[in-house]
Amino acid sequence: MAANSVLSEPLIKCVDVTKTYIMGEQQVHALNSVSVDFIAGEMTAIMGPSGSGKSTLMNLLGALDTPTSGDLFIEGRNLSSLDADELADLRNKTIGFVFQQFNLLNRATALTNVKLPLRYSRDPVADIEARAIECLSMVGLSDRMNHRPMQLSGGQQQRVAIARALATRPAIILADEPTGALDSRTSIEIMELLVTLSKQGITVILVTHEEDVAEYAARKIYFRDGVIVADDRKTK
Repeated sequence: MAANSVLSEPLIKCVDVTKTYIMGEQQVHALNSVSVDFIAGEMTAIMGPSGSGKSTLMNLLGALDTPTSGDLFIEGRNLSSLDADELADLRNKTIGFVFQQFNLLNRATALTNVKLPLRYSRDPVADIEARAIECLSMVGLSDRMNHRPMQLSGGQQQRVAIARALATRPAIILADEPTGALDSRTSIEIMELLVTLSKQGITVILVTHEEDVAEYAARKIYFRDGVIVADDRKTK
């Protein structure tokens, strides 16, 4: 992973992105003509009240949903031009997902959980076990790789989830309320880890309701009623 040095061309580019849901006879405009770029290696916090559009944007960035209109580019590719297999490859290789509730397999060890995205990758990994061990070491869990989730603390489970997200060497990590199920001290540890990953060149985009969590990010974007109402970058 390249060091995060000079801000470059956008890794992600949203151009007039709209998302409308049909609910009975009503149309719900979750996003209204949103245009925003994300720079490689930058850590961004997306904030806003429930129903503001932040989770909808995350689903689009993760190629889990498609815009009603507008264009979304990741690494220069317009997602609307990709077929289902190409979108699956994008999710597997380019994007790592971290969730509030960890989403680990309870009967599998930490090592097995981290191996999963490598087993589903279309690009064969020479040594899946070695890569999984490397990722667990990166998050400080080399001594817990044979433990199952229920044998780990909440913070350790989230570290396993981050190691799993790192397994395919993604350019982007999308984190949905990554500290929502953690105590304050553990939240600090997880946020410091995400900051470290950003400094190593990974683009980290997280959704949070917590202002103290958002303070770790170099950039904060605020949503309300499907539009961006503020976009603030820290000055160095």
